Amino acid sequence: MRSFENRTDGRGPSVWIVILFWLIAFAAMFFMGIVISQRTPVIRGTVDQEKLSAGIGASYVERVESNKSLPNEIPPFSSDSERAVKRSAILITDKPESTQTEATKYTIQPGDSIYSIASRFNLEPETILWSNYDVLHDDAHNISIGDDLVIPPGDGIYYKWKENDVLQRIADKYHVDPKAILTYPTNKLDITSPVIKAGEYVLLPGGYRATAVISPVVFDYSKDSGVKKKILGPGGCDWDYAGYGNGSFVWPTASHSISGNDFWSGHMALDMATVLGGPIFASDGGTVIYSGPISGGYGIMVMIDHGNGYQTLYAHLSSVSVGCGQAVSQGQVIGAGGSTGNSTGPHLHFEVRYGGGYVNPWNVL
Repeated sequence: MRSFENRTDGRGPSVWIVILFWLIAFAAMFFMGIVISQRTPVIRGTVDQEKLSAGIGASYVERVESNKSLPNEIPPFSSDSERAVKRSAILITDKPESTQTEATKYTIQPGDSIYSIASRFNLEPETILWSNYDVLHDDAHNISIGDDLVIPPGDGIYYKWKENDVLQRIADKYHVDPKAILTYPTNKLDITSPVIKAGEYVLLPGGYRATAVISPVVFDYSKDSGVKKKILGPGGCDWDYAGYGNGSFVWPTASHSISGNDFWSGHMALDMATVLGGPIFASDGGTVIYSGPISGGYGIMVMIDHGNGYQTLYAHLSSVSVGCGQAVSQGQVIGAGGSTGNSTGPHLHFEVRYGGGYVNPWNVL
């Protein structure tokens, strides 16, 4: 066997030269591997927290986790601000529409109702009614296009302070804790030494007062009352029962939807969608006890007594097709849709009454 020893006869390189060559080659490969590993991202099934803290964007993370194609290299960051993870804006859809901190003015437009205005500003309809007594007089029917309403910055009563008003007395009158008035942010009162000048407005949060629903029907023919069965007005008549209902009720309009006021404490009726001249039907059979124009903002009205304690009322009509004292059947056309009286657009004001009291129409339709 030939031994490995230095060759000096010129027939080949020295063994030590060969060893040195391989050492240099291995060193070069090692350093090249380090350089490549620093410039090439490692793709894994999940992304660890170190990569997130290094500033990789959310879209990049999603592509890594879905094993989709990635850029060959991650661009270097030039500043700390560029390291922030960028996120799309999130729209919060359950946030109240109204974030106002001051009272505003709103001009009534065609098609408006107290209910729809309140909904637009994320308030209760009673708040709009109670805070605009000078315009509405606590009657939701007193709404007219062009009138200006005060829109309070919260639910309750927006109260104009009067000379000699006392905080405790006002709080008691409108069922509010005085502390709630003092601490309500939009009132901007000094809790330690509150001063409210005459003419200034304060919100009585959660305050309320009894609301009298105005009715055009001003007669009472209960047993032994001694009053004739006649509603005052040009459409009234002395009548007796000519028809009876079956106790069930159908929609009096072709459209089964609400347009304007729903049923609430200041509006004991439903405002049903209809078009000008659209057919209005008797919700149940009975006797017409009023047919024609009437006061109280109802315009042209038909009222039917069903002979079983129930009565229905149809207001804002453009015309009538039945007369007082006439018998009608369920579903019979009694008039045409309109916008007479206090109305901002064509709709049917529909009331249901039982024993003289108001019934929510939703409970019987």
